[in-house]
Amino acid sequence: MERERPRLSRDELQQLRWLLGGLLTLLSLSTVAYLDIDAWALTGVTAVGVLAVLAWPALPARVPPLVHKLAFPFIVVFFVWDLYTTGEALPPMIRLDLLLLLYRGTSYRKKRDDLQIIVLGLILIMIAGVLTVALEFGAQILVFTAVTLAFLFVVTLSEGAPAGAAAAAAPEAGAVPAWARGGWRRFLRRLREVSDWRLLTLAGLLFVGVVGVSALLFMAIPRFQLENSLFLDRFLSKKSRTGFSDTIKLGDVVDIQQDDSVALRVDISDPTHVPAMPYWRMVVLDEYRDGTFRTSRRLQNELFISAALSSFVPGMLRPPRGPPVYWTFYYESGISRHLPVPGTFYQLRFREPQWVQQQNSLRIIALRNEPVTMTAYRVEGMQTDGTIPDRFFSALLRNAERAPTPAEAGRPAAGSRAAAGPGYPLTTLGLPDRPEDVADLRRTVAVITGGARLSAAEFSAQAGRWLAEHHPYSLQVNLPKTGRDPFVAWMDADGLPGHCELFTGAFTLLARAAGFPTRVVTGFKGGDWNAYENYFMVRNSNAHAWCEVYDGSSAWFRVDPTDGAAAVTASQSGPTGAAANERRLDRSWSARLDAVRILWYRRIVSFDQRTQLALVQSLRETTNGVAATLRDFLNGAAALGRAWLQRPWNLSRLFAWGGGLAAVAAALGAWRRWGRAWWWRWEGRRRHGGPDPVRREAGRWLRRLGPRPADAAVWAELERLRYGPRATWPEPQAAFRRARRAWREVRAGRGQDAGAGAGSVGRVS
Repeated sequence: MERERPRLSRDELQQLRWLLGGLLTLLSLSTVAYLDIDAWALTGVTAVGVLAVLAWPALPARVPPLVHKLAFPFIVVFFVWDLYTTGEALPPMIRLDLLLLLYRGTSYRKKRDDLQIIVLGLILIMIAGVLTVALEFGAQILVFTAVTLAFLFVVTLSEGAPAGAAAAAAPEAGAVPAWARGGWRRFLRRLREVSDWRLLTLAGLLFVGVVGVSALLFMAIPRFQLENSLFLDRFLSKKSRTGFSDTIKLGDVVDIQQDDSVALRVDISDPTHVPAMPYWRMVVLDEYRDGTFRTSRRLQNELFISAALSSFVPGMLRPPRGPPVYWTFYYESGISRHLPVPGTFYQLRFREPQWVQQQNSLRIIALRNEPVTMTAYRVEGMQTDGTIPDRFFSALLRNAERAPTPAEAGRPAAGSRAAAGPGYPLTTLGLPDRPEDVADLRRTVAVITGGARLSAAEFSAQAGRWLAEHHPYSLQVNLPKTGRDPFVAWMDADGLPGHCELFTGAFTLLARAAGFPTRVVTGFKGGDWNAYENYFMVRNSNAHAWCEVYDGSSAWFRVDPTDGAAAVTASQSGPTGAAANERRLDRSWSARLDAVRILWYRRIVSFDQRTQLALVQSLRETTNGVAATLRDFLNGAAALGRAWLQRPWNLSRLFAWGGGLAAVAAALGAWRRWGRAWWWRWEGRRRHGGPDPVRREAGRWLRRLGPRPADAAVWAELERLRYGPRATWPEPQAAFRRARRAWREVRAGRGQDAGAGAGSVGRVS
């Protein structure tokens, strides 16, 4: 007969059930940490309440009955008021979930209430996973599943135990259940006593096996297209950074640079196509008014009316020759609805249909709504030379210049010809409204050019050098308060430092005053190359502003005035591809952690059919490589053997071979004579600690009972089992049970508490 293991009592099962329910509630609350929803106060109150009732399980009995009667009416009224005042659907639903968790987690529960905690927590975790696709979700769903399985197992045990349903029922108001009177220290000690670590290890291995099988099925099942995040993102709004919107004020981009979090990750199938310094274009601002750059109304309307639900966006380039190069972008939420793209491309694909807008002349791609989750898209046929083709701009500019000016239409004209028309493309020549500021700009242009007629590229180079000579770079800037245009006032203050926005704005006004159409571009510049997973990490601190100048014929070229003399795209030089990546390698611990996140995005979030086929191809290549290596090794060994046999035989080789064969034969004979017997004796000791497990167990009980046994008959039976022949043995299991009872009597003081010890729920083995 098998020995009966110690067990938990009904009250201890209820105590474990209460503990697991509280842990499950706290685990569900942790989803708010990576959900961009205003629910921190409610989350904190819920966490404090649940921790309090976990520490003192008798607290819920002190809650007045009136609170339980008014709880659900209050929750309903709060939800209706929250829904009405916020005008959104999802945030009030999440706060409603938190309120229900607060009530259920701090009250005595029946089985139905325990199941409600599981459902409420699962709702929070699934919403967070769908909306954020965060790496934390992957770890959290695994922990939540393991705790839920343990919770359901304990609930089933407590309900199935004798009088379990009655013990699990919620007590009357003001009454403290029996299980809530026990202390946690004693409970944890009992839990350690009854735990079978072999079973716990087996359960853990089974859970890991189920997770592994699920992962294999995930990789093996064909990919199907799912709709946009189960439409949950439509019920949640998110505000983007002001520096990446249609209107930016002075200092908006610099504010973004204070944040060092990763905004964009980029996988490149062929790193040799990485430019020396990548610029990630996002927003184009052509209109200047009241010291602020913005996108003109006409360009905004063109972007708005182009909205379409699609997972495919055609570019302006022809299909590339040779093997395609894919740029896969993982764009974090909360940055902008405008998507970073380095330049002109052949085609762009999303992992799921999106409401997308496209402005072909500007080469700008934007989503209709602010993304509330990570957005993944893949670009093919990228052109990163810093030029934006625009064959129709010259004709548009000539037609706009022939149109009636505001003065001819009855409106006062400002101090430049850019004020002759408020619409695009004349906005690319717009200057400040004050004539004094325009005059200062033109005097500065005369100093830069020396009266010579320069091309757009020549003027850009000289203007960039002039700005670098008169103004150092700094993020800390104190502009003089003169009431003038801020960019003109900064240029006139010789030696005053400036940041990228000041350099870009000042250069834009200088180029326009010289007659060159110019626009401001905001986005990101540069980035770090992750040394562990080989991808670009672009941080918010890489936010930047630069210019694009029209060359007068067919294209816009990039100018970065912050770089001084190296402003013009054509003058930039440096290593590209792997050599450029070596200069920006990031081997920090933050890069290690971010490498785990990119693996989550690659293998889980964006695991589409193409990635699946690539993984299968990689596994096939690896298998073929291992097989080829093994085949080469065997062929090499066979060739060495043949070469050795073909060598001439002499007396020394014969003696060597004869001696070797004799030694092998002697070893085999010794093994057959003595080795097998020694092996079985050693194996028996390794497995059982001795030649016989019954004798070993009898010796263990003799050592436990000590030199003065409580029962001489028990001592005699154990001695026969330990030292006597098998024919004299009593029934071993019965003898060990009697020895166990005798040992209990010894521990209890020679039988004073023998009756209570024999009837306890958890018996010591």
